[in-house]
Amino acid sequence: MKKIAIIGTVGVPGRYGGFETLAHHLVLNLNKEFKLSVYNSKLSYGKEERPKFWNGARIFYLPFNANGWQSIIYDIISIIHAVFYADILIVLGVSGGLIFPFVRLFTNKKLIVNIDGLEWRRNKWNKWVKKFLRFSEKLAIRFSHADITDNAVIKKYTALIYKSLSHEIAYGADHAKEQYITSKMKALYPFIVEPYAFKVCRIEPENNVHLILETFSELRYRKLVFVGNWEGSEYGRDLKAKYADCENILLLDPIYDQVHLDTLRSNCYLYIHGHSAGGTNPSLVEAMMLGLPIIAFNVAFNRASTHNQALFFREKADLKNIILTKSTHDYYELGKNLKKVAQQEYTWAIITRKYANIIYSFDYNYTKRNVLPKLAFMKREFLIENEMAHLEYALLFYQNRDS
Repeated sequence: MKKIAIIGTVGVPGRYGGFETLAHHLVLNLNKEFKLSVYNSKLSYGKEERPKFWNGARIFYLPFNANGWQSIIYDIISIIHAVFYADILIVLGVSGGLIFPFVRLFTNKKLIVNIDGLEWRRNKWNKWVKKFLRFSEKLAIRFSHADITDNAVIKKYTALIYKSLSHEIAYGADHAKEQYITSKMKALYPFIVEPYAFKVCRIEPENNVHLILETFSELRYRKLVFVGNWEGSEYGRDLKAKYADCENILLLDPIYDQVHLDTLRSNCYLYIHGHSAGGTNPSLVEAMMLGLPIIAFNVAFNRASTHNQALFFREKADLKNIILTKSTHDYYELGKNLKKVAQQEYTWAIITRKYANIIYSFDYNYTKRNVLPKLAFMKREFLIENEMAHLEYALLFYQNRDS
C-alpha cells in the first residue's frame, strides 16, 4: 500500500474549516486503499482527544497552530518529517511552499498541493504577508508534481499566471444532512419556528459581513440569523457592538456541532453567501446540498461554483431588491436547481476518487502538463474575438480590474 501523508490542516477528526473536512473525508474514503498519516495541531486537541490512530490513519501531533504565521513552521516541519516515510505528500495550502524546491532536489517523493483560493488577496493580511503568500504559492505550484485548484476560475488563474494545467477538484458537501426541528432544538433556538434568513462564516471583510448586516438592519420585518467568530477580530467586535441591539438580527457565536448547524441551515427560508475571495467555499456547496435558495456575492468564484443557478448581489441595493421581490415559489425553484448541481458534483465519493486517481497516476509516469506560454500573454480582447471560450474570463480571478 502506498504511504500517503496529509499535511496542512488543523487535523482529524475535522471540526471546522474546508481543509479539515477534506482531510476527514479523505481518511474515511481512502483508508482501505492507502496507508494514511495526518498531521494534527496539538493545540486544537486536548490530551484525551489525541489517539495515535483515527479510522486507520496514523496521527502525528505538532505543538504549533495550523493557521496564521505559525502555519509556515507547522507545514515545513510536517513536510520534513513526512519525506522520511511517505511516498506521496498531499499538502493542503501553500504556507510550506518554501521547502518544495528542496524536496524535489533531494528526494524522490511526490508532492500534491491544493492551493485553496487566492489566500494572498485576503484583506486581513498586510502587504508583506501578501507578498510572502504569493511567493510561496508560486513555489508550491512550480515545484509540485501535481497542483489542485477547487474552482474553475482559480484553474484559469494558475494557467494564465503560472502556465500550469491544474486539476480542478472542489469539496464534498453530502456530510451536510437535512435536519427537522426537534423539541430539543426548539428549546435551544426558539426562533427556529419562524421565517429567517441564515448566514455562517468567518467574520472577515472579504465575506461582506458589514454589507449583509447593514442591509438587514434596514429590513426590520426580515429576520437574519448570523453565526460567526465575532470576538476574533476588531472588525467582528465592532459589528457585533453596532448590530447586537437590532431586533431582527440575531448574532450567534461559532457552532461546531454538525447537527446543530445543519438544523439551523435546514430550516431557514434563505441562505446569504457573502464571500468574495477564495475559490469554492465549503459553506456554499453545503448550502447547495441542503437545497437552500442562495443569494451569493457576485464574483466569478461563486458563479462557477453554483453554475450561475443562484441569485447574485454586489451592492446593498441589489440584496435588498432581491429579498423584497422574490416569492416563495422563486426560492423553492432556486433551491431545487442548486441541489441538483451539488448532487452531481459535490459528493465526497466523487471528490476523494479524484484525489485517488492523481495518486495512482504516478504509477503511469504522470507528469504535470503546462499551458502553452503564448496563452498567458494574449490580450483578453483577442481571446474573446477569437472565441477562445475556455479563457473567456481571463481577468476575472482579480474580481475587479482596478486591483
